Amino acid sequence: MLYKNVYQKTMERIEYIFSHFDNIYVSFSGGKDSGVLLNLTLDYMRTHHITKKITVLHIDVEASYQTTMNFVEKMYLENLDLINPYWVCLPLITTNAVSMYEPYWIFWDSKKKDKWVRPMPNHPFVINENNNPFGFYKENMTFEEFAPNFGVWLNKHTNSKRTACLIGIRSDESLNRYWAIHREDKSLFEGKKYSTQISESCYNFYPIFDWKVSDIWVYNGKFNKPYNQIYDLFYKAGVPLSRMRICEPYGDEQKAGLNLFKILEPETWVRLVDRVSGANFGNIYCGTKATGSKKIILPEGHTWKSYCKFLLKTLPEETRKIYMTKFIRFIRYWNKTGSPVANEDIEQLNPDMIVNTYTFSNRGKGDKYVVRFKTIPDVLPGLDNKTDFLSWKRMCMAILKNDITCQSLSFSITKRQILRQQELLEKYKILL
Repeated sequence: MLYKNVYQKTMERIEYIFSHFDNIYVSFSGGKDSGVLLNLTLDYMRTHHITKKITVLHIDVEASYQTTMNFVEKMYLENLDLINPYWVCLPLITTNAVSMYEPYWIFWDSKKKDKWVRPMPNHPFVINENNNPFGFYKENMTFEEFAPNFGVWLNKHTNSKRTACLIGIRSDESLNRYWAIHREDKSLFEGKKYSTQISESCYNFYPIFDWKVSDIWVYNGKFNKPYNQIYDLFYKAGVPLSRMRICEPYGDEQKAGLNLFKILEPETWVRLVDRVSGANFGNIYCGTKATGSKKIILPEGHTWKSYCKFLLKTLPEETRKIYMTKFIRFIRYWNKTGSPVANEDIEQLNPDMIVNTYTFSNRGKGDKYVVRFKTIPDVLPGLDNKTDFLSWKRMCMAILKNDITCQSLSFSITKRQILRQQELLEKYKILL
């Protein structure tokens, strides 16, 4: 059997997608991975003389490096012969993990126009509130909601039988990305493991899922491809290849890179710290115990239960209510419903603390028993960081990490939280 490198495998995957889908679009963030995927797709189209255009979607999160936006603009303007560009600058809600008082922020919020990190881009293909064609878009929509809805809209808008969305994520980039590609409970397209069914007619594909970060730069260098030159500045600043990220800077994972804006683009940094509550705090204290990024030691005289209750008392009232609502749901889930647990983990649990139903879960392979907790353990050594087990320590960690959405407890952002937070901000703005 002939050896095939990742480049050859990816070109075969792209060929397969083009042969099975009449409508294709690339999700383009402006980062190194999505940039390579877009270039690979354009390479394929030009080599095979494909003239039918693909769609390229860029969701502009406003708080971006100007260098990134220069790259997005370059890729759009230089490839208009092969692409239908969508540059989306609509107000969407996302997490602000650097503030207890403003846990969400809205990019391109018209009420904050004077504080926008960058001016609104000025191109015919830029979509904002003044020319929005998306019937599915609604106020208080999250980034995570917009992306899959765009695919469904595009499929109908183009009168296509089915639509393929090409996404540039790699398995070794993070555990979340590995799971998105390799999880076993998802529906595939014709058994292709690098695909995920999103709706009846829309599928996501991950053609470069098996690339290493070194492959990205080998491709760019060997084929002399344009790329986001912010990575050159990352390299000069001593950032390891595996840690180079260009996501918006206020999220739970991305806040660690806040200080890089100050180093790499001082002008952008000035706007960033003025844009959302807590940005400068996040820059100063990220990586310290103040943001829960270092190992947390239980204070003397406390159990994790008493420490959790103490931390809740220190929070602003409305923030405390959000955490308490999440914690109650978390406890009830493990107490009433239960979750699938591997046999080796069950053996480490105190049998007096749990109820093993000996019923197989229908999640994943269906080979794990559903386990319920009778009480809330203070801590589960060896298991607290392995999965989303119930413990007081895990609830403490959610607070200490400023994880207002409790994603570390397997929750996601809710509309009620978003709306309530906005109401409070308006209320106190009037009072002040």
